[in-house]
Amino acid sequence: MTTFEIEPGRLFIAGQWREAADGARTEVVDPSRGAVVTTVAEAGAADVDAAVRAAREAFDGGAWSGLSGRERGRILHRVAELIRENADEIAQLESLDVGKPITLCHAVDVANAANDYEHFAALAHSLHGSNRDTPMNALAYTRREPLGVVAAITPFNFPLILAGSKIAPALAAGNTVVHKPADETPLSALYMARLFQKAGVPDGVVNVVTGSGPVAGEALLRHSGVDKIAFTGSTAVGRHAASVAGESLKPVTMELGGNAAHVVFEDADLEKAVGAVIKGFVFNTGQFCMGGPRLLVARSVYSTLLGILADAVPGVPVGDPRQPETVVGPMAGEKHLKKVEEYVALARKEGGRVVCGGERLDLDGGYYYKPTVIADLPNDSRVVQEEIFGPVLTVQPFDSEEEAVTLANSTPYGLASGVQTSNLARAHRVAERLQAGIVWINDWAMLDPAVPFGGVKDSGFGREYGPEAFAAYTRVKSVVVSLD
Repeated sequence: MTTFEIEPGRLFIAGQWREAADGARTEVVDPSRGAVVTTVAEAGAADVDAAVRAAREAFDGGAWSGLSGRERGRILHRVAELIRENADEIAQLESLDVGKPITLCHAVDVANAANDYEHFAALAHSLHGSNRDTPMNALAYTRREPLGVVAAITPFNFPLILAGSKIAPALAAGNTVVHKPADETPLSALYMARLFQKAGVPDGVVNVVTGSGPVAGEALLRHSGVDKIAFTGSTAVGRHAASVAGESLKPVTMELGGNAAHVVFEDADLEKAVGAVIKGFVFNTGQFCMGGPRLLVARSVYSTLLGILADAVPGVPVGDPRQPETVVGPMAGEKHLKKVEEYVALARKEGGRVVCGGERLDLDGGYYYKPTVIADLPNDSRVVQEEIFGPVLTVQPFDSEEEAVTLANSTPYGLASGVQTSNLARAHRVAERLQAGIVWINDWAMLDPAVPFGGVKDSGFGREYGPEAFAAYTRVKSVVVSLD
């Protein structure tokens, strides 16, 4: 693996790199070692205003919205090509910034980001309306038009992918963007700004403002020049963002927290199921809103499955994310590690039995936590009901399909869920009843830009990916022409 120097990051506004207006900077920490790797500019309200104004000027001037969908698609295809051409550097940045294993960065983050831009590039020329048959003596038709300036606010856990899931459809539809990445993980966003420029995206069409949520994020949410907010993050912050958007009646997409149930029936292929279960809760060190931290198991195979997990989970390779054999890296920051520790301590207090894990891993000063399996907790336990966002799996038995569905739907969240069964009728029947935006059968985390995902209940609303996401970055205009 090659290495390269991480330069101090600046804001990217109107095609230019600049320092924050007040000169403020913030540190970026490598979570595998707890060491500062660089600093980036910390945007204030004045910087956000400059970015929104640049995006507005680019939109109103037609530098991007005035291009044909085919031309926008051509440029977005070039973005996808550049991501693939620079895959090694991007993967290293993502691994360094988030702490995720380099192998995962290549296979998941970089690959999916390229696929995102490629997929929406193909949709860019499909922005069209339709004729409507009416009894009026008139020609009636609809147009789909871009919304304007989109505020894309993304979280720390999948910086590259979740930026692409918003920026790609927004650009394909002809919008301009101001991107505010998570303050902890801004590096791939700044790198992508260079690729956009290299691909031929006009100045001002994509702007990147690094900084804190309470300052830069809040200024972006409240800016009158923003026409849509696309947000991924915690449910608590999402409630606030949606409330602010409601004050000015802006359309929003909210992809929020999750606490998915993974249901294993007695007829499941247990060997295959265990692989999916482990992937579901250790993927990205459990920092995955669509992870599967709640395992529900038919009582007849409950003890057997717990035994398999007790043997298998401690063998999952945890360590330096730059090593290709590593499967589980560190938590993205010290505060995230402490949160996991608090939940495991609470589980012990509430009578939970730690089957394996349950403690930090002391390695190179990084923020590591051993993958942990906890049994014997009641369903009303906070550890079961709340989003831990770490490599922790709770395991509960059930006695019937009805009870399994009831338990699965018993939390406030509804982002994802999974079912392990060899009974096809049961798979479809249970999938229909699960309150989730996506249901996986006999695997976990099967994602593609063509397949929409998003939440219900406290997991938000609106959809990422697919034509549903593309449509969400447009508005419908009706035109009625009198024939009298």
